This record gives sequence, structure tokens and C-alpha cells, in this order.
Amino acid sequence: MSLRQPFTLLLFASLTAPATGQSLRLDAPDEIRTLLTPYLSDAAPGRRRLEGQLADILATEGYFSPQFSFDAPASGDGDTLPLRIDPGPRTVIGSVSLAVDGEIPPKQRSALDAAWRLPVGTPFRQADWNAAKQDILARLLAHDYADARLLDSRAEIDPDARRAELHAHYATGPRYRFGPLAVDGLQRFPSSLLARYQRVVREGEPYTEEALGTLQATLQATPYFATVQARLDREAAVIADDGSVTAPVRVTVRERPAHRVGFGGGASSNTGARVEANYHTPDLFGQAWAFDTGLRLEQKRQVAFADVFLPPDAKQRRHSIGAMAEATDIQGLRTERYAIGAQSVQERGRLEQRLSLNWQEEQRWPDGSTPVLSHALVPNVMWTWRELDHPLDPRTGTVLQVQVGGGSKAVLSDQNFVRSHGRWQQYIELGRRKQLALRGELGYTLADSREQIPQDYLFRTGGTGSVRGYAYQSLGVREGSAVVGGRYLAVASAEATHWLDDVWGIAAFIDAGDAVDSLKDARLAVGYGLGARWRSPAGPIGVDLGYGQRTEKFQLHFSLAIPF
Repeated sequence: MSLRQPFTLLLFASLTAPATGQSLRLDAPDEIRTLLTPYLSDAAPGRRRLEGQLADILATEGYFSPQFSFDAPASGDGDTLPLRIDPGPRTVIGSVSLAVDGEIPPKQRSALDAAWRLPVGTPFRQADWNAAKQDILARLLAHDYADARLLDSRAEIDPDARRAELHAHYATGPRYRFGPLAVDGLQRFPSSLLARYQRVVREGEPYTEEALGTLQATLQATPYFATVQARLDREAAVIADDGSVTAPVRVTVRERPAHRVGFGGGASSNTGARVEANYHTPDLFGQAWAFDTGLRLEQKRQVAFADVFLPPDAKQRRHSIGAMAEATDIQGLRTERYAIGAQSVQERGRLEQRLSLNWQEEQRWPDGSTPVLSHALVPNVMWTWRELDHPLDPRTGTVLQVQVGGGSKAVLSDQNFVRSHGRWQQYIELGRRKQLALRGELGYTLADSREQIPQDYLFRTGGTGSVRGYAYQSLGVREGSAVVGGRYLAVASAEATHWLDDVWGIAAFIDAGDAVDSLKDARLAVGYGLGARWRSPAGPIGVDLGYGQRTEKFQLHFSLAIPF
């Protein structure tokens, strides 16, 4: 028996008993009953037609020799007709023939064979057969062969031997290489701007679908373009002497508005309600410099800022400069801070490196203590390593972050110090709807004293994102009646989340941590509680109710932002 793909399958909304007014009761294995029950109803198509329809459905699952029998209704149950189904033995894959026309490296051909989803001995299913064929085609299209196609496929079924012989025949077409970048849609920006982001799609390199997708995503993430579409322009391809084909990379963009003003509002359990306004232009002075400035007013924190971001340089480093003014009133400590700085960011695979130089002046007024004026010029380096299955809503993966910076009395600082800080986050999937998140944080500022070191380079903790069950930055060193930063920090957290569906979940957590100025004062504050989770388009949003053992009080933690 030869069965060419795809099956010609009669689709129907329902199947019922062959006698009008009688409903069917299936007597079949659980798997078969689950498969067929959705197609049964009260109409009466006739016994022969019914058997043919059921046989077609069973064939898609690999049962090609089913037996049907209609039993006599039970006494007093004339409205129900029993239908007994013996599906027979299931057909399994007996052989696989995978033919690929075209020049393909042995290693790549071996990888295709290894990736085949229906090896010998596997039960035959129509859906699996279709998926296996498309998977091989997708693999060819993804690397080198943009013209690959499926020429022919067939599944030869021998019902008596319960054996399926599979044949799939592909043609690779020529091997493609990336050509020059061709850009459509530019108005204000030069095409050379896009070349700065062309890290993986390089002229002369072999074509890969992944590289093309990376280029599109990279350009979309820049401040310059509202939409980006990248494709291989095969119509303009050129055939080389070796038979390979070079095709331009056609990028179609739509530029963002030259000026954008935004307003927003929100609330956080850390810093209270807020309103904000910001202005953005992606083309400051006509140089493709992105400029952001804004004002944010929160109950416990007010900040004004201005930043200029330059396009990547030849080494893919992104430079920026900025200035800010900030005022805070948190846990009895009022501060005013003015800062200017420069930063350079470079990504190397999963590793991101940030080099920065910042100068700041800070005036602080602790309740019940003496005001302090501090200055610091701080070079800092930070490395972040990420391996996550999703950047906004990870289920599995790791994030590691380490940074080191410091100031010197010899260079515009009031105190000699070296600040080091490390953070670790681990996501572990325990099941389709269960997840465990672990977090650890350590910090140490090496200095003779914490006096005249700005609070940015000391440590306080407590609140959302740190030790829940305690108010924001309420764990630190007592100075008068205020809580100020200490030279040591330690935080640990474990959180288990059970997702009720794809959107809502519940979580249980335990956090512990403290910030102190001397190790002899170290005493971890423990908090634990329950929370609700919502998967928003911007990532999970949580509301937690935590209990602090040290304070013997409950604390509500949440973060919510509503743009308008």
C-alpha cells in the first residue's frame, strides 16, 4: 500500500450512530476513545460511511487495519448503540530514505541525518511525519541554502507488516553568501549608521537565517528606527565562478520621529507614587546622537537627568555621557546629589562590559546627626554575564554580575576607598508550571571609614528586589535616627512560583540580608511571605506580602507603572 503525503483526509464536524435517534457508545482503548469522541454527535451518516471516516482518522495515528463491530443495544437502552473498535497493531517506521541533491558538506549532511525526528522503530503519525519533513527543510534554509526546497515525499505503508517506509527528497540549490548592505527608507540618517550595527551579517560571509534575524533585532533595538525588515535580496543575486551566489542584504526601515515627548505615572512600594516627563531625539545636532532628558518626581525621590548616547564605534563600543541631580528622603536620611559621568559599553557574546567614570557631590542630612558633604571621582568596571531562555520572562538560566570601583584623595575624592559588589541570579524550571528563583548578593567597600564616602558607594538594603518584609533601605547603619549605608552587604533569597495558567501565578519566598559597617555587627534580617504574579507584556509584575522577623511587622511590596 502506497500512501502519498499529505493524506487526503475527509474532515468532518461530527460522527454518530448509523440509526437515526441512536447515539454511539465507544468500546475502545482509552487512547482511541479520546481521539474519536470529539467527532461523535447525534446525526446518522450511515454505517459504511461512518467506518470509512473513523478509519481515515485512525490512519493519521498509524492504525491502518482497524476492525469495527456494532453490538446489540443493552436491554432497556435502545437509544444507545455500542460500537466496538479494535484499532489493530500500530504501524512503525521501518526505513527512512533522506535524499539531498546539491553540494553539501559531509558534516552538515550528517547533522541533517542526526536531526531526523522519526527514526526507525518510531510509531508513525501523520503530524509527526509532516513536522519531520518541514524541520529538515527549515535546517537547510537556515544555513547557506536560501533556495532549498522539498522536491518529493511519500510514506509507503504495508498494513500487514505494520511497516512504514519514508522517503523525502530535497534540493539544496546554490550556497548563498551575504552581499553588500542595501537600505531603503532612510531620510535623516546615512546608510553608514546601519553598518555600525552590522556585527554578524558581513559581506562575503555564508548566509544564515540566524545572522539575518540578529541584524534585524539589533537595528530594531536602536533609538533610530520604528520598524526594521531585513531579507536576502535573491532577485539581485550574482553567481560566482565556484557556483556560490552572493546576494545583497536588503534592509527596509522606518525612522522614528525626530522629537518625542512622553509623560507617565506610577507607583512603587520603594519610593511611592510618581509622575514623570521626558524628551527624546535620536539625532542631536544632526550627528545620530540619541539625547534623553527628563524629570521624575516621586514621594521619596526626585531626579532630573540628561544623557547623550553615541552610535557604536568600530570595536562595537557604545559611548555615552550624562548628568543628573537627585534629592532623596529615605529612612530619615535626606540627600542631595549632583553627578556627571561617561560610560562605554561593549558586548562580547553573553558577556557585557561597562567602563565608567563618574564624579559626584553629595550633601546628606541624617536625622539627629551632623550633615556631611562628600565628593568622589570614581572609575568603575562592571561585567554582566547572562544565559537566559528569555530576556524579560526567564524560566531557566543564570545572571552573574561583578563590579569594582573606587576613589582616591589624590584625585578629587574626600576618602580613599575601593568598592566591590557581586550579584548572582539563578532560574530553575521545576515543571511546566513551577519555577524556583535563587538570588545572592555580596558587597564590600574597603576603606578606613565610611565617613565622606557618598551613599552610592556604600550599602543599604530592604524592600522590593532585596529583603522583602522590610521597608525600602531600612537595613543599614544607624546614624542618629537615620539609616545610612555601611561597608558590608550580604543578601540571599529563594522564591518558588506556581503558575496557575499562562498569565497568573502565586509565589512563596524567603529573603535574608543586612548591611553593616563592621562584621561583628552582622545579623541577617529574615523575611518571608507570599505573592501574586502577572505576566505582563513587559515582563512579570509582582505583589508580595512579606513578614519581617526582626520588626515583627508585615510589609507590602509592589511595583506598577502606567504610561499615559
